[in-house]
Amino acid sequence: MTDRTAKPFLKWAGGKTQLINDIEKALPKDISKDKFTYIEPFVGSGAVLFWMLNNFQNLQKAVINDINEDLINTYKTITLRPKELISILQILQNEFHGLEGQDEAKKEYYYSKRELYNKRKEEQSGQAALFIFLNRTCFNGLYRVNRKNEYNVPMGSYKQPTICDKENILAVSEALQKVEILCGDFEQTLNYTDNNSLFYFDPPYKPLSETSSFNSYAKDEFNDQEQIRLRNFCHRLDTLNHNWILSNSDVKCKDENNSFFDDLYSDFNIQRVDARRSINANPEKRGALKELLITNHFETNSVENIYG
Repeated sequence: MTDRTAKPFLKWAGGKTQLINDIEKALPKDISKDKFTYIEPFVGSGAVLFWMLNNFQNLQKAVINDINEDLINTYKTITLRPKELISILQILQNEFHGLEGQDEAKKEYYYSKRELYNKRKEEQSGQAALFIFLNRTCFNGLYRVNRKNEYNVPMGSYKQPTICDKENILAVSEALQKVEILCGDFEQTLNYTDNNSLFYFDPPYKPLSETSSFNSYAKDEFNDQEQIRLRNFCHRLDTLNHNWILSNSDVKCKDENNSFFDDLYSDFNIQRVDARRSINANPEKRGALKELLITNHFETNSVENIYG
């Protein structure tokens, strides 16, 4: 048992910690009244998941899903075998930290572990440990694979990064005990709804430009057709009286004539919220920008709704 509050165990490009306040305001007004099921079909690092688990006593059940098998394997390993995972991560951390100041040896160690990870021949806990190791030591916490599903992110420049956060892994393991973990297409999550269900969608974002696309998060691309399929799924949920919140990039901030999402979700409540972009090779292109928060419920916790 641990008293520590669970928080994301991964660094994640596009992680939603910075949007929690806006997401809180976008929640249905009476969310705290009755028991509900929380469903997150694109879980990523789970920033919203852990926030929901930590803050809503009436959250009866949670369901998470992702297309990324290696990510889901890591969630399952933390749920079922946290101590085994911790022992492997401790070894990786000791070895990696022991190479501090030896740049070439450190680089060689990172790339050998990346190669081992891509062979995907380790048993469950070993593979999950490699996933976390690469996440904590790679460039900007990026997860990117090529068409062969090979992880190809270069090493980051962190000095002695935390690879084994024992206390948090134990807290996460405890929090995940009431979470059902799925791997596959987002539409399968419909089978896990209850009378009172809330979905939060954080799909791979539509890129703001050709060069800004770093969403090769799975070997199959999440293109405009997938964005449209997701909208159709949201429509279906709406007709079934399920509440949902969805975030995505605001393509209008790059091109004011680009109404892709405004048209796609014209039946729903579109809010523009402030966010920060931290991933760009050029530091001058990092900084403030708008993102979209779209909901199918109009009575929210927000004092004031801003319509798109």
